[in-house]
Amino acid sequence: MTLRLSLLRHGVTTRGGGFRGSLDDALTAAGWAQMRAALAGRGGWARVVSSPLQRCVRFAETLSLPLLIEPALRELHFGEWEGCSAAQVHERDPQALARFWANPYGATPPGGEPVAAFAERVWRAVDGLAVAYPGEALLVVTHGGVIRLLLAAARRMAPERLLEVSVGHGELFTLEGEPGAWQEVEPCGRC
Repeated sequence: MTLRLSLLRHGVTTRGGGFRGSLDDALTAAGWAQMRAALAGRGGWARVVSSPLQRCVRFAETLSLPLLIEPALRELHFGEWEGCSAAQVHERDPQALARFWANPYGATPPGGEPVAAFAERVWRAVDGLAVAYPGEALLVVTHGGVIRLLLAAARRMAPERLLEVSVGHGELFTLEGEPGAWQEVEPCGRC
């Protein structure tokens, strides 16, 4: 049966943008507002699935839905780039940053998680949700990298184009399908 996943990226955090990865930043008041606004007038989910990082799970805990915390839906670990802005990384090693932007699957940040391993853990979790909750509508509260990965696959984009997918703070996207056959659909009011 088809699973419907509404993918909500966390809002703006206290430490701002850049390569946040595994850092456990809290949401700002604006970040909370972004997430609330994204869900306004929407619903119909059977449960919420969240990354364990507080910028996701603290919001998920406020929703009146059964909550599943899924560690595999945490953000890509950026190694030595964690906590840095792209400008800071560019100052230190412009060639490494350029390689990562051009082909994230082929260029891992120093000490970071390879994108192929990240993709494998995310897809294993998403496919597991499809098996565990067939026919349901789930709200997934997660990170830009996770959503970017899922949307790029649903849009049938080449792997090296992964970072061309734009996912703003507090944005909501929806996928429908089953393992190996996901497509992007318009978010609905009542899923």
